[in-house]
Formats: sequence, structure tokens, C-alpha cells
Amino acid sequence: MLSKKTKYAIKALMVLGRNYGKEPMQIGKIAEEERIPKKFLEQILLEMRNAGILYSKKGAGGGYSLNKAPEDIYLSQVMRLIDGPIALLPCVSLNFYRSCEECVEEHACGIRDTFVEVRNAMLQILNDTSISNLINKEKELNLEVGKD
Repeated sequence: MLSKKTKYAIKALMVLGRNYGKEPMQIGKIAEEERIPKKFLEQILLEMRNAGILYSKKGAGGGYSLNKAPEDIYLSQVMRLIDGPIALLPCVSLNFYRSCEECVEEHACGIRDTFVEVRNAMLQILNDTSISNLINKEKELNLEVGKD
């Protein structure tokens, strides 16, 4: 399940993506716009700044902005940064691999084999979906709703 922290990170990145190329945004404005607790958002934005996804500016006119274009920030990158492994089992994780304690023969495990397929399908989507894609998808969905 997607953690609340990761969901908030993605929502904040979408706000900053819509603001890309403009003045930095203050934490309070992002928090208010997306209904994210400000203190929690501060931690998330700091983590993303330390990873190079965001840029921060102090003082008057300060705040946060994207350090890269929204089309260059992918969901898989954000999810791994905030929550760690994407895979549902540690034995199928690409970046956070651990063998399962109860597994006798990993190469012959039907559960593992199935979850490798799940991981691959999920990673395909997450690696291909950028913040820009989400922003555009949201615009499309809002247009569809407006047609009613």
C-alpha cells in the first residue's frame, strides 16, 4: 500500500510541477492547497531537497521549487526515496533485496516467481509515469468530469 508520506510527496511534487518555472512556493501554500499537515510536509520536502529533486531558497521570495523538469521526476524514484522498496516481497526487490527466512529454494518458489512478474509490471508503469504525466492525467480527468 502507498504510504501517506509518499502520497503527500507526490501531491506536493504535482503542485510544484504546475508551478514549474515560476517563483518558489512556500510550504504553507503547498500544505494548504493539498491539505497536508505543514510539519509533516516540511520533513518530506527536506528529504526530497536532500535527494536533489527540489531546490529551496531562504528569505523573502523563498520556498521550494523543482530542481528538474516535472517530466524528469518519475514515481518509482519518489516511492523509493520516501518508502524504500517498491516490491511486495523482499526477495524480489531490485534495490533492497533480502532473502525470505522461510524460503528453502528461492529459484523454485512459485510465490516469488509470481511476485517477480507483479514487480516487473508495476515497475514498468512507475518508471514510465512522471509528475508531468500525473498533472496531465488530472487535467484530462477534470475535463471529463466537466462534460457531464
